Amino acid sequence: MGDTARLVNGAREAGLRVATAESCTGGMVAAAITETPGASNVFDWGVVTYSNEAKMALLGVSAGTLEAHGAVSVEVAQEMAEGARERSGADIAVSITGIAGPGASEHKPEGRVCFGVATAAGCETELVEFGARGRDTVRSLARDHAVALVIGAIKAQGRS
Repeated sequence: MGDTARLVNGAREAGLRVATAESCTGGMVAAAITETPGASNVFDWGVVTYSNEAKMALLGVSAGTLEAHGAVSVEVAQEMAEGARERSGADIAVSITGIAGPGASEHKPEGRVCFGVATAAGCETELVEFGARGRDTVRSLARDHAVALVIGAIKAQGRS
């Protein structure tokens, strides 16, 4: 069974709903989840917020957070995940913001991706340096990592 099937089956068995908020992956996590049979039982909301304006308008990310930390930061990933969870009504929301490349930004390297996973227990964040491995590879690795984070959150919810 693939990871997205584990996510869908685990969420269904636990009675949990999942939402996504994506930037550099452009909807790849939502697409992976919805390619899985039974996804409609656990997934009904995802948003791609590629620009800062979209992050603010659709997810409630603070302009101050964006100014202080930049779009590629765990602080923004946290606000994205929390905003997605709050607006969607999902039990678990995952967010992704990063630099897929090619090239780095002025202060942040190519391959840096920040994640957030919001649940009723709070929001966990993570920064992963995938490295300058090419746009397609960084995006695919980020997608797979986000799916794994949601699976972990589903398992954690089952223990509470």
